[in-house]
Amino acid sequence: MGDLSWRFDEREYNYIKEVLDSGFASGTSGNMNTRLERAFAEKFGQKFAITFNSGTTTLHTALWALGVGYGDEVIVTPLTVISCMNAILYCNAIPVFADIDPDTFLLDPEDIKRKITPRTKAIMPVHLYGQVCNMPEIMSIAKEYNLGVVEDCAQCYLGTHKGKIGGTFGDVGSWSFENSKHITTGDGGIIACNDEELADHIRKLNTQGFRNATAISGKIRVSKDIFQNPSYRRHDRFGFMYRLPEVAAALGLAQIEKLDWFVEKRECMAKMYKEAITAAGCDWLIPQLTPENDRNSYYTFAVKFLRDDITWEEFRRKFIDNGGDGIYAAWALCYQEDSIQDVKRILDTMHLGEKLNTEKGICPNAEKIQPLLMQFTTNQKDEEEMKIEVDALYRTIKDFS
Repeated sequence: MGDLSWRFDEREYNYIKEVLDSGFASGTSGNMNTRLERAFAEKFGQKFAITFNSGTTTLHTALWALGVGYGDEVIVTPLTVISCMNAILYCNAIPVFADIDPDTFLLDPEDIKRKITPRTKAIMPVHLYGQVCNMPEIMSIAKEYNLGVVEDCAQCYLGTHKGKIGGTFGDVGSWSFENSKHITTGDGGIIACNDEELADHIRKLNTQGFRNATAISGKIRVSKDIFQNPSYRRHDRFGFMYRLPEVAAALGLAQIEKLDWFVEKRECMAKMYKEAITAAGCDWLIPQLTPENDRNSYYTFAVKFLRDDITWEEFRRKFIDNGGDGIYAAWALCYQEDSIQDVKRILDTMHLGEKLNTEKGICPNAEKIQPLLMQFTTNQKDEEEMKIEVDALYRTIKDFS
């Protein structure tokens, strides 16, 4: 990729300067975080939004707030960043892996049903690459079995399914502000939900259980006379320390103001990739299926590579030779990562090791498709950079035709 500074303009600098000019006085009231939270909640049509220091701590906190604990099971896709599995483990719970649909690459509701046990507490749908899961079906299953639902929208901003925005179906939606996402604060994340009692609990978990923290405010020092009194009890709940710094929130506020533009640029890049594949007469690069009338926000443009006579690596090398930005592989499936041995060792100390199923074949579609996936970048600066990627893809397909 070229220079990525195009993602920032005077808005980011002005908001950050506002925080610095305050001498960090606003750090006690969370003014910039509050502004970002309100803007995000309004944009996504939710009542409450709470900022976090990562899109992993959001998942951990959401699961904890929904009551996920020791020995509980949470159903999740294995085809995702390891944060999803780890957030479940942070709760001393067990990730149970359900298979994917071979065309959308998303959680298969039918396999979710097959994986439910009396210990199942929640489902974590992951809106992979910007495409929203089949949430009506997943919510129907959750309602039938009385399960919590945490939507991981780290890669999905303003993506829709049946006209509804991803992250607004379940109990909680979780987004990441990591530097490769549609909008960024460097690192960070945000939760949105409509239940005030749940949002209150999430806020307190986010900020050490401070008594004054609420669904709508992270402000913890209401009165110096009260706060500085030796008899004052600051904390009324257990909590973590997952707050987003004010400077990062300032960056995020500017970014949310440009969200539509960021998403539209990625959609445009994906459309151009599709057109190149069609123009080249290629039937062996199969894009992620987006159901009719759904909106895929294209964190990345993902395809299945279906050639036996050339390797995945050969295609990538040729694409780079032709001027392309490189091609990312999908992560190894969570239960096939080398860290699983460490996970099992930790679970064994809690007498839970035998509960984690990592056997080959538990998610056959995911195991088959993961090695075939190619992820093309969609965060190009302008039309000139977009054309370079499209031309590289077209030429590479032709080179192997």
